[in-house]
Amino acid sequence: MTRGGALVTHEDCLLHRMQDGHFERPERLAHLLAYLNASGIQQDMATLTPEPASIDLLSRIHPRHHVEALEQSAPTEGLVRVDPDTAMGPGSMRAAQLAAGAVVDATRGILAGELTWAFCAVRPPGHHAEESTAMGFCFFNSVALGAHVALEESHLERVAILDFDVHHGNGTVDIFKDRPEVLVCSSFQHPYYPHRLFDIARPNIVNTPLDAGTDGTGFRRAIERDWLPALEAHKPQIIFVSAGFDAHRADPLGGLLLVEADYRWVTELIADAADRYAEGRMVSSLEGGYDLDALACSVEAHLQVLLDH
Repeated sequence: MTRGGALVTHEDCLLHRMQDGHFERPERLAHLLAYLNASGIQQDMATLTPEPASIDLLSRIHPRHHVEALEQSAPTEGLVRVDPDTAMGPGSMRAAQLAAGAVVDATRGILAGELTWAFCAVRPPGHHAEESTAMGFCFFNSVALGAHVALEESHLERVAILDFDVHHGNGTVDIFKDRPEVLVCSSFQHPYYPHRLFDIARPNIVNTPLDAGTDGTGFRRAIERDWLPALEAHKPQIIFVSAGFDAHRADPLGGLLLVEADYRWVTELIADAADRYAEGRMVSSLEGGYDLDALACSVEAHLQVLLDH
């Protein structure tokens, strides 16, 4: 396998806009990409431009009627409300398809031996998108689609999805709760949005609720307690990461107290697991993170660990 990683991104992910003042805004990605370029870290990896996920491809994990209904709802001007927190503008459908396509293209590149790992710097996020429900700033579950493709298009039999966003990955749990070949581990502030699917009891679902105010020490203890035994038992052959950075202490939407060092630590834990079980194969995709500077610095810490591996 070629040793190397890639940043997967597309400028059209900036086209998705909701109402003025919304936290999930184009500036998140624009600021992140400018920071990575200015820091020099982007020059240390390949940069790949994805293709948008087609309706057929998205229909592998979401019912086709649901995908088509979103497509038909996309406005040519103004906004169309999907849920109280989420709206579609004229560029939203393309951005969402590119976000999903980025994870799929990264997955296929890894399966082909062209890459070892990839980070998808995309928006909108995806981990709240349930099988038949768009919600929580999310339209399609990009990481879930990548995991499905990995199982469907290769000899791999076991995958893991690790989610350290401040919000529970309810959509990913919903899609894979009855698929034991997919281990889903999610750490999250609790009680907190989305208030659903956090209490699912399945051997392949590992929920790690954290009280508001939990700092890096508490986070690390919980991850070691819950995730490490699950990974050892499951032995995933590829790892997907729902990389949400809104558990940072500076983030306006969360009440956890993580800092860049904690994201470096959890990335090292994940990268070590990928080395141990999955020949280093890992796809990470941006989920939350709404303080621009905290997001950029946290992603840099995440990427530096992957580059050092």
